Amino acid sequence: MAETLLLDQTATKAEKYETLLPQIQALTLGETDLIANLANIAAALKQGFGFFWVGFYLDRGKELVLGPFQGTIACVRIAHQAGVCGAAYSTQKTIIVADVDQFDGHIACSSDSKSEIVVPIFKDGKVVMVLDVDSEHLNHFDETDKVYLEKLAEFMGKNLL
Repeated sequence: MAETLLLDQTATKAEKYETLLPQIQALTLGETDLIANLANIAAALKQGFGFFWVGFYLDRGKELVLGPFQGTIACVRIAHQAGVCGAAYSTQKTIIVADVDQFDGHIACSSDSKSEIVVPIFKDGKVVMVLDVDSEHLNHFDETDKVYLEKLAEFMGKNLL
């Protein structure tokens, strides 16, 4: 696949995901390097939706460590139970935060981030990383984002890890 995304920016959010996810799959399936794939996935999500920040935090034993991302400089290390990323990791569930300032224990890597969704990614039943997506708008993420980002996470766990 060429390294160009084909997206109709006038499409609904669900339609954009329906168009983008197969392109991400085609872009990553032939590549065996995890870092390259994570970098391209982060870039595709940021480019496709214009999110403020998109990236991965990888489980490194006692904490989550920053992986490939697109956006502003980020926090490098997050305890397994700290912030939204740690909460998603420890509960093994997707977490949507409409207003990060209202989330107890939120880690403010950037004061411009206003809402967030974090999706755990599993390999052999264990969370091995989380996908973290931030928006500069309040209440940006919803069930549509959850459904499609979880589909992406499932694809990643089965095919890329």
